[in-house]
Amino acid sequence: MAKFAVILAAAGRSTRFSQNNRKKPFVDLKGRAVWLRSAELFVNRDDVAQTLVVVSADDIEWFKEKFRPNLAFMDIEIVAGGAERADSVQNALAHVKPDIDYVAVHDAARPLLVAEWIDEIFQKALETDAAIPGLRVASTIKRVETDQSVSETVSREGLWLAQTPQVFRRELLLEAFSQRGDFQATDEAQLVERLGHTVSVVEGSPMNFKITTSADFQMAEAVVNALPKASVFGQLHPFADEEPRFL
Repeated sequence: MAKFAVILAAAGRSTRFSQNNRKKPFVDLKGRAVWLRSAELFVNRDDVAQTLVVVSADDIEWFKEKFRPNLAFMDIEIVAGGAERADSVQNALAHVKPDIDYVAVHDAARPLLVAEWIDEIFQKALETDAAIPGLRVASTIKRVETDQSVSETVSREGLWLAQTPQVFRRELLLEAFSQRGDFQATDEAQLVERLGHTVSVVEGSPMNFKITTSADFQMAEAVVNALPKASVFGQLHPFADEEPRFL
């Protein structure tokens, strides 16, 4: 069985969202922190041999104390983030064990996944070395100027919205990062594309959206109850008073 490492990116500044002075991955979503819901999707998988969460250096001590009960029951490594997302992921890559075959990078602020969707992405990565989930663009696309006037309507043909987890053969991702220089990619696939390597896309789900704004968080509160899988996370939440429930 191939071994996967999972990097959870949680070091962003959350400039468009904060609640009680806390960044979006650390906010409580229906009883569990957003980042924790994301982590729980991976830590119990047989094919995941290593899980790393990237946290801003300024938040690490607070993070360790706040989530001490959870971290005590989860085999998770904490890595200090960098100035930008690519820097943070590169920091985590340096901690990935040499016997890992594939690396998955997932936004900690995307907690609305189910095991079946992860299975599909992992399998595609095994077949092609590089795979991401995505959604076909369905709406009309407008290019808008700084004064908020429309400059043109852009064809949506062939346009997809990239999601995470993005999964790559470990050596391929290491090569992509080794050649990025000062380039600040907005996702890992962009760096792999720059090598000339094909990145495969698996049809994603609209439920797998990233919590970026307060409105996104409100939607997540509704969607979490509509996910198509039963909760199996009670055993990883040792201090919860409630029984495992359907999400």
